[in-house]
Amino acid sequence: MKYKKIGKILILDKNSPTRKEDKEYLESLLRKYNVESIVKVESISGQMREPNLEVLIGNTTETIHKENGCYFKLDLSKVMWAKGNNNERLRIAKFVGEGEVVCDMFAGIGYFTIPIAVLSKAQEINAIEINPNSYKYLLENIKLNKINSKAGYMRVNPILGDCANEIQNFKADRIIMGYVKTTHHYLKPAINSLKKGGILHYHETVPEKLINTRPVERIKEIAGCREVTVLNIVKIKKYSPGVWHIVVDAKID
Repeated sequence: MKYKKIGKILILDKNSPTRKEDKEYLESLLRKYNVESIVKVESISGQMREPNLEVLIGNTTETIHKENGCYFKLDLSKVMWAKGNNNERLRIAKFVGEGEVVCDMFAGIGYFTIPIAVLSKAQEINAIEINPNSYKYLLENIKLNKINSKAGYMRVNPILGDCANEIQNFKADRIIMGYVKTTHHYLKPAINSLKKGGILHYHETVPEKLINTRPVERIKEIAGCREVTVLNIVKIKKYSPGVWHIVVDAKID
C-alpha cells in the first residue's frame, strides 16, 4: 500500500482500490498507523494549489505535522503538503546565512519559511502567499513555532498577495521560488528584487534531458547583463515519467 502520513492523517495513493465501504479494513489502518482520519487526494489544481480530497474514514482533515523540528498546522482539504520535499526544506534552511534578508515567493503554510526561521539566523523572512487558506495557516504556524516572540521582533513578515507584485517591495539576499508550474513567469520580478551577489532557488518541472539546459537558460535570459553562476542543480523527485522536479541554486551578480 502506498501512503503518506501527515500528522494524524493517512493519505492513500489516489489509485488505491480502498473505498469508504471497506470500513473494517480502514479501521484497522487507523489503529495500525495511529491516525484519526484516512483520505485520498485525487488532484491539486489551480493557482491556489487546492486539493480535491475524499475522506474515507474519520471526522477531521486538520492536523499538526512535525518535520525537522518544526510544527506545521494545516487542513488537507484546503491546502497541499508535499512530503517528498522535506530534505529540500532542510537543505535550504541550512544554506541561509546570518543576517540575510530572505523572500519566500510561494510561501504556502510556511514550508520553507518556518524551517528557515527556526533553524537559521536570517534577519528577516518575507513570506508571500496568494491563497487565503494557506495564509491563515502560515499565520498559525508562525505562532505555533513561537518564531516572532522568540526573536523579540518580527523576523517573519507574512504577506497575503500575488508574489509577482509584492516581491517588488523588497531587496533580498536570497529568494526562494518553491513552485513548479509556470514558475519561469515569475523570474523577472524575482531577479529584479535580488541584491547583487544574491542567491536564487528556482524550482521547475523539466524533462530529464533538459535538466542542465532549460532552467539555466531561462534564468540567464531574464538576468540579462547580470552574471549568473550556477551553484547547484538538485533533483528533488520524479514529477511524472521522464520529468523531474528540480531546483537550480544560482548566484546573480
